[in-house]
Amino acid sequence: MNHTASVHASAVLVGERAVLIRGPSGSGKSRLAFDLILAGRSGQLPPAVLVGDDRVYLDTAGKELRVRPVAELAGLIEIRGLGIRRVESTHEAIVGLVVDLAAEDAERVPPPEALQTEINGVLLPRIPVGTGFSPLLLVVAALTTTESSCSRNLANDCLGRIG
Repeated sequence: MNHTASVHASAVLVGERAVLIRGPSGSGKSRLAFDLILAGRSGQLPPAVLVGDDRVYLDTAGKELRVRPVAELAGLIEIRGLGIRRVESTHEAIVGLVVDLAAEDAERVPPPEALQTEINGVLLPRIPVGTGFSPLLLVVAALTTTESSCSRNLANDCLGRIG
C-alpha cells in the first residue's frame, strides 16, 4: 500500500464492500455513514461498520479500490448535535459503491454513464444524490434491489407507467 494523501470522504463497510461517501463540507457524509451503520444494526442492510469519517486514504490493489481510515480519526464519527463519538470500525475495506452527495448531475432517471465513476483507474458503481434528497433511501435501494430491464431499455416508456 502506498501512503497517498487523504481525501475528504467517509466510508462504511456494508457486508463485504464499502460505500465511499463523497461531497462538499456540510453535505451529510457523516450523517449518511451513521445512517448506514444504523440500517445494518436494524437488519435493513447487512452488518455495517465505519471505515473512516471525514478523511480516508484510497489505494488501488489490482482492480480493487481499497479504503482506510486516517489513523488519528480511526473509529471516530461526527454526530451532529452530539459531537465526535467512538463506534465500531474496521481498518480497511474494498470499495463497492460510491455515493456523491450534493451531486449536480443527480436526476430522476440518471443516464447510465452517471451511475459509474472511475477512481484511480478502478470503475465503480455510483449514486449521484441531489441536495435535499435522502441518500439513505437510494443506497439501501441500490444495495438491496436489482436493476430492471425496464430501466435499461425503455426508460421513457416505463416512466409513463410508473411515475
